[in-house]
Amino acid sequence: MDGIKTIRDIDLTGKRVLLRADYNVPIDEKGHISDGYRIMESLPTVQYLLERKAKVIICSHLGRPDGKKAPSLSLAPVAKYLSKELKRPVEFIDDCIGPKVEKAAKSLRSGQILMLENLRFYPEEEENDNSFAAKLASLADVFVQDAFGVIHRAHASTDAITKLLPSVAGLLLEKEITTIESVMHDPKHPLIAIIGGAKIADKIDILNRFIDLADMVAIGGAMANTFLAASGIDVAKSLVDKDDLGLAKEILKRTRAKTAKQQFVFYIPQDGVVAKKIDTMSVTRIVDWTADVVADIENYPKSPPSSSRQIADDEMILDIGPFTGAFIAGAVQLSKTVVWNGTMGVTETNSLHGPVGPYAHGTELIMEAMLGQFGHRPFSLVGGGDTVGYIEQRKLTDSFDHVSTGGGASLELMAGRKLPGIEALMDKVK
Repeated sequence: MDGIKTIRDIDLTGKRVLLRADYNVPIDEKGHISDGYRIMESLPTVQYLLERKAKVIICSHLGRPDGKKAPSLSLAPVAKYLSKELKRPVEFIDDCIGPKVEKAAKSLRSGQILMLENLRFYPEEEENDNSFAAKLASLADVFVQDAFGVIHRAHASTDAITKLLPSVAGLLLEKEITTIESVMHDPKHPLIAIIGGAKIADKIDILNRFIDLADMVAIGGAMANTFLAASGIDVAKSLVDKDDLGLAKEILKRTRAKTAKQQFVFYIPQDGVVAKKIDTMSVTRIVDWTADVVADIENYPKSPPSSSRQIADDEMILDIGPFTGAFIAGAVQLSKTVVWNGTMGVTETNSLHGPVGPYAHGTELIMEAMLGQFGHRPFSLVGGGDTVGYIEQRKLTDSFDHVSTGGGASLELMAGRKLPGIEALMDKVK
């Protein structure tokens, strides 16, 4: 984070500041925000601006309205939420450009806040349109980028606008970049990366980065099915990306070569939770295709039947099994740094018995290990939409060392890619 200017590096006193925040939060039909994590994470930046007597104009997007005005995707509820948390008025205006918005911006006094309507109500936002960016830029003297969740996109409010106003990073963006780059460039070892998700191709860059960097890479989620299939295990109806099978075999070959030369573990599940369909009422069972531990315990003194080691033709893997979960949790206990991206199973399915769904036990077990429930608590960095969503659902975002507010952005930053929204900001040297 040494290379770009932040709000600490410029004088903001009395200036109109256009703050790009990421308030893409879940809002129900009644306008209730069920999880305000992203809003809360932006508060230090907003409060810093207010303390400097700036005139704060906040812009953001919400959902995917496809360039059309959609009342259900209005940011009005966000303005109310923000006002409550800041304990001061937040004026909301039902547009983000035009004479009405310009008048409201010009009438702002120091320490006041104006919240604009959803940027994506205009297709020009995602088109990175210069004219649209110019209309936004006319509202302010300085642009502050604090929307980490969209900095990997070249949009009008992340890229084009930076050509028109002095542009610096907010405190949230600074924290995200500093934390992630610190882990990726100078982590405390042993370092474990726990990677889930569906497609290997979507995470190939981050997989390769961690194969080079980490002491252990553990795979879960639907992605694991593809690795299992590439290893010769019949995964029956489980979700497998056949286009990724060749890629999986290449990665397995590469990791075996690394393991032969140095201490390194590339771990794919040894057992799993299977069912015939994804449903709250589906009957689940454990299949022990490699470890044989669970099968032996469940069937002793008899020999385990072949079905305990094989996934039936009409079944699918929906979670890692208890042996796999315990193995990864044990490895977490020996680590100093854990990076977690991607849940281990289908965590969206509700349970009849409590907060942990029938296919979320593996995710829960690993989460407990990261939080030190078995003794040791390593430094934890969590990224990825489904992973963060699960943590938010469990009300545990404050329990981890760093929970990223950006899914795709955190992935791309970890993979070492240059992100348009960061590259566009002012250079500290200049």
